[in-house]
Amino acid sequence: MKVKPTNSELEILTILWKKGECTVRDVNEELSEGKEGEVGYTTTLKLMQIMHEKGLVERDTSSRTHVYKALVSQSKTSQNLLDTMIDTVFNGSAAQLVMQALSNKKSSREEIEMIKKYIDELEKK
Repeated sequence: MKVKPTNSELEILTILWKKGECTVRDVNEELSEGKEGEVGYTTTLKLMQIMHEKGLVERDTSSRTHVYKALVSQSKTSQNLLDTMIDTVFNGSAAQLVMQALSNKKSSREEIEMIKKYIDELEKK
């Protein structure tokens, strides 16, 4: 069963993927930096406890301060979210997703060359 993280859980996972193992305080400080106003510590704690119950994070309780780490990989989570978006928003069409993404954001010349190279490689297969 695929567990789809909420937006708040995804923010926490992003921090754990970037930093590795973290305490709730570490995550809470990082969350607060990116927001206007402080994110409540107890809110972060509760979210991380729920994430533990859902199997998104692992908790080491061997010391007084619990340390959390992501149990789901960034690439697998990204793939699951992208698959869901393609199926629900773009009626299963990856091409429509790509065209929408390219029309919404200005791509650099280097990015366009990378995309062309990727398409060339796909055509060779």
